[in-house]
Amino acid sequence: MELSRYLKIYPSPKGEGRLLLFSTRRGAVLELPAAMMEAARLGELAGETAEKLALLDILVPSREEEREEMLSLFDNASRRSRRFTALVTLNLDCNLACGYCYEDPFRGKRYMSEETADLLCDRLIDQHMSRGKDLVLEFYGGEPLLSIPLIRRISRRLLDAAKSEGRGYAFNLVSNGTLLTRSTAEELVALGLKGVKFTLDGPRSIHDRQRPFVSGNGSFDCIVNNLKDVCSLVSVQLGGNFTQDNFHEFPFLLDHLLDQGVTPDRITSVLFAPITPKAGKEGIADFSTGCASICEPWLVDASLFLRREILRRGFNTPKPLPAGCMVEFTNSLVVACDGSLFKCPAFMGWRELRIGSLVEGIADYHESHRLDIWKNKECLECPYLPLCFGGCRFLRKLQTGTIDGVDCRRDYLDATLEAIIRQDMELRHKRLL
Repeated sequence: MELSRYLKIYPSPKGEGRLLLFSTRRGAVLELPAAMMEAARLGELAGETAEKLALLDILVPSREEEREEMLSLFDNASRRSRRFTALVTLNLDCNLACGYCYEDPFRGKRYMSEETADLLCDRLIDQHMSRGKDLVLEFYGGEPLLSIPLIRRISRRLLDAAKSEGRGYAFNLVSNGTLLTRSTAEELVALGLKGVKFTLDGPRSIHDRQRPFVSGNGSFDCIVNNLKDVCSLVSVQLGGNFTQDNFHEFPFLLDHLLDQGVTPDRITSVLFAPITPKAGKEGIADFSTGCASICEPWLVDASLFLRREILRRGFNTPKPLPAGCMVEFTNSLVVACDGSLFKCPAFMGWRELRIGSLVEGIADYHESHRLDIWKNKECLECPYLPLCFGGCRFLRKLQTGTIDGVDCRRDYLDATLEAIIRQDMELRHKRLL
């Protein structure tokens, strides 16, 4: 047995002679005596301890075999999956006027037609549900709740098909939260709604400036009131978009939610992210205080600060876990409101990244999307590969104008991962393995 190459080793807080091991393949943390780690490195570890380390992918039969497993990871995951997921863009309209909206270059009064919705259902039933797949949709916009009649139409059709096929159907919403009242949520839960992603850009003073209604009025109080009313009905993920100038104020939003009775047990997770540039070819310079790269130095401080403040107040935030872009999975798709097909919602700004349509079917996108971009010696030998897999193709295209290489996260993870692991140990009150 050999040590996995997808492993980070740090000093233990318990002092000399002990180490923290973090498996990036599993997202698992383990504390070991340094002597035991040395025995593992030399291939001299055996018995129950070796078996436990193998279960966590810290010890592997061989690094060459591990490399081959990584190369086929997404193909195997797609083949094993019994679920098909689609992000369905119901419209490109919105009742908010967010200055940084990355969809701004192609927003407008564009709505999916009933004919396109019916064709979508036909394809989902014939090509996926009838072949043994459960369906999970994510309704997206614009603002998806401007298309509630279409949500009803699609969901009723797919619920009926799921019943006859003996499969499952559910959907989630990516919503600005202004239209999701309790009565609306109750109706949609009966149609399969499971979760919603709300967005609050910090406390009222920041949010209302960054995310006003089209009228110019603030949207903060409306969203908070709806959040309070629906968080007992559906799973709520809370996001928010910060800049270098305002991230320090975002914890005040969490304090306000606590004051309003929105306690950590009522929110599935909280994750604040830097504002990204707008989509489309002119998007790079549209928002000068935004973040075009995860490796910008200020973002290290911002992300660690916000993560600590989220955990310190008892809210959950994602742990570092293996993750791949939806581009990599064959059982995942984006459907635009005109029926065009993409592999990422951000790609809707570039017609050359369109991979087909509900009418035409799916064309070969292996080269256009650079599916093998991370399958090179440097990436395959990088301990961070399972957390990154080449990073974000959208950001790479914004940076260089084309997907000509990986969006490497090494510098960022070098600067943050150890601190993130120690935050979890300190603030989640979890016992080490």
